[in-house]
Amino acid sequence: MGQKKKAPAQRSSQRPSRTSSSKRPTAASEAPSAPHLLVVESPAKARTIERYLGAGYTVQASLGHIKDLPEHSLGVNIANGFQPQYQILPSRRAILRQLQSLAQRAQDVLLATDPDREGEAIAWHIAEELRAYNKNIRRVLFHEITRSGIQQGIAQPRELDYALVLSQQARRVMDRLIGYEVSPWLSNALAHEVAHSLSAGRVQSVALRLICEREELIERFQPIPFWTLRARFALPSGEEFWAELTEYEGLPIRNPEGSAHEYTPEELRERHYIRSEEEAKRLADAVHACSLWEITEVRKRRLKRSPPPPFTTSLLQQEASRRLGLSPRQTMRLAQQLYEGVPVGSEGPVGLITYMRTDSMRISHEAQKAARQTIAKMFGPDYLPAEPPHYSSKSAHVQDAHEAIRPTHMEYTPDRVRPHLPEDLAALYELIYTRFLASQMVPAELESTTVLICQNDFVFRASGSILLFDGFLRAYTELSDSDEPEEQQRLPTGIAEGIVLQLQEVLPKASQTKPPTRYTEATLVKELDEKGIGRPSTYATIVSTLFERRYVQRQRRYLIPTPLGRKVNEILLTFFPDIFAVNFTATMEEQLDAIAEGRMDYRTVLESFYTPFRQALDQARALARSPFLCPQCGTSMQVERSRRGTRYLRCPSCGTTQPLPKPAEATPVVEEHIRCPECGAPMVRRQSKYGTFYGCSRYPDCTGTRPMSSGVRCPQCGEGELIERMDRHRRRFWGCSRYPSCRYAQRRRPIPHPCPHCHHPFVEEDGRWEDGEWRILWRCPQCRLTLEPVTDSATSVPSSTDPTAMSGRP
Repeated sequence: MGQKKKAPAQRSSQRPSRTSSSKRPTAASEAPSAPHLLVVESPAKARTIERYLGAGYTVQASLGHIKDLPEHSLGVNIANGFQPQYQILPSRRAILRQLQSLAQRAQDVLLATDPDREGEAIAWHIAEELRAYNKNIRRVLFHEITRSGIQQGIAQPRELDYALVLSQQARRVMDRLIGYEVSPWLSNALAHEVAHSLSAGRVQSVALRLICEREELIERFQPIPFWTLRARFALPSGEEFWAELTEYEGLPIRNPEGSAHEYTPEELRERHYIRSEEEAKRLADAVHACSLWEITEVRKRRLKRSPPPPFTTSLLQQEASRRLGLSPRQTMRLAQQLYEGVPVGSEGPVGLITYMRTDSMRISHEAQKAARQTIAKMFGPDYLPAEPPHYSSKSAHVQDAHEAIRPTHMEYTPDRVRPHLPEDLAALYELIYTRFLASQMVPAELESTTVLICQNDFVFRASGSILLFDGFLRAYTELSDSDEPEEQQRLPTGIAEGIVLQLQEVLPKASQTKPPTRYTEATLVKELDEKGIGRPSTYATIVSTLFERRYVQRQRRYLIPTPLGRKVNEILLTFFPDIFAVNFTATMEEQLDAIAEGRMDYRTVLESFYTPFRQALDQARALARSPFLCPQCGTSMQVERSRRGTRYLRCPSCGTTQPLPKPAEATPVVEEHIRCPECGAPMVRRQSKYGTFYGCSRYPDCTGTRPMSSGVRCPQCGEGELIERMDRHRRRFWGCSRYPSCRYAQRRRPIPHPCPHCHHPFVEEDGRWEDGEWRILWRCPQCRLTLEPVTDSATSVPSSTDPTAMSGRP
């Protein structure tokens, strides 16, 4: 691998700061030479590599970054060209001392951190701390953790790429400036409404904006009603098929699309479509009056369906979400294990896939050759294209630094490794293996048939397709993001022009235009990738952060902004409309790429970012002041955080402090149909730290309470209802309202929804943690069927905040 160009104009003035904790070597550094020291990031990767290198090398793991910006201060010297003030992480000091000791006795040091910008920065920081102990430090790249991949990397050492380091440093400084400057302002601005700290991020807030804007589009959407006519025809042989009306009164049907507010009344009037039920019935009656119909045209076309490309990081996250239900973070965690090495029986740890953070679809000649041999062996020569296919990415700002994600050795088939891997790892590996195999196969061949059926002024059209040759579909079938897959019918074989058909029935169907679909994790990653927002290595973190900050929640598989997320997005767009914009963020990504390629200067890029950002920040601070005024001098007080993490108010002028008032609670809704058992007054739904309950609307004059009913009849006595209770350990359970006459109880919340499989009268709430949130699922207590919540009733009553309490019976 050739050396990359450095950034010569920047090297002297913008070199990452050397806050080294190391001392000059002592006489011990003159000790006899020891084996080569090779430094990687993770212990799992170290164990796999050590198997291949043998006794001549000492392989040590740094456990990721050894330096970072300080936790409790900005850590960026803006006046001195945005110099970061890195510090040794306390948790890495012992590791660093061990590396220094090993480097002092080694002949040379090889830095084999991950082959990307983040890995280059980690290697740079390690080199800074080891250079005083061993000056013979080189960089090696392992694109796959196999014997040949490691030998190839060791045979081609290079110097550290300073331009890549600066690119990663610029990204880190940008993220720190936004996070450290905007997040406190955001917490201050909403301190009277939100009880906890808030955060903003350069890419995170843009992703939140996309989700909120999609939700606003859906809320503003005005559907346009229209009708369709489908007819069932019979051939003389008795075979039947369906067709749809596509033309009447001499004009083709042009059903509307989109929202009603996108059209003027004149534009809608000019479109020719069935507008009402009355018109649909009139046309259906007219169609019924014509009993005999003739096939006037049959069009047949041979089509080729191309195989999908091999996986990039973005495509892998999308497909793993669709097929396996994995979040981007879960996908990357599993892929990291497959890359670093997993035990495969007696063979020990084996790196099964190439590096998993890539935006390239490029495949090496050797890998293509191995894939072709496997395809010929598994499926035969008919499935091999004449030449290996080549793919190019549609994503913005492709770096093409690594190959696409693929298996390292084709002989490790999914069937061979499945007995040795956990279920989730085996499923992801099979997805990567079959996708790569399919990408090197021939297209599938189909025959598409279109039939036109006419009588008077009516034209019906029927379409169908048959698979002539499965091609790559033999190994892999792609899935769609749509919840409503297109209906495919197989047309009868005896269809030909001139045949007279018998009309069997006509079905009018009401329909309407549909709003844009909410983002799923897969489609959000796709959108970020196509717009050039963030990098493949950051997509998983972006999505998980939105969940952790409670800005977004998952309803079924769709991402919906929470009220908090919408409030945060609204205030950020009010004061920072250009900073948290798609175009601005994408431009920053382009400039970070330009730094990595040596085409732009580090300081110039950060100044072009910081100048408009600082102006917007100053304006926001002036206009959106804290609503809390200092009782001593009247200055707007700021929210600060104590060493124990408690938030409080502090005056920036005189230093006065006071507790942070709790946000005002919304007025509870009075439930007129639910009466207090003590005084008979209407009750309101209230929330305590132990859950939701009904409290008297006359509180504090009356302290009557009533537990929340689940709406499920007791399965034991059949008379009482299951209501929410607390045991003596303050754990939630649901018991019969006839207690102590009936002692039935269960831990999981009952849902008044019958099981679709065994028809049990109710299901129970279950779930699992995903990306920082408790994902609710339903499970039948009788047949154990697991299903997604199908109505909003799944969240109408808050679920248990302690998943560990949802097991067993009291």
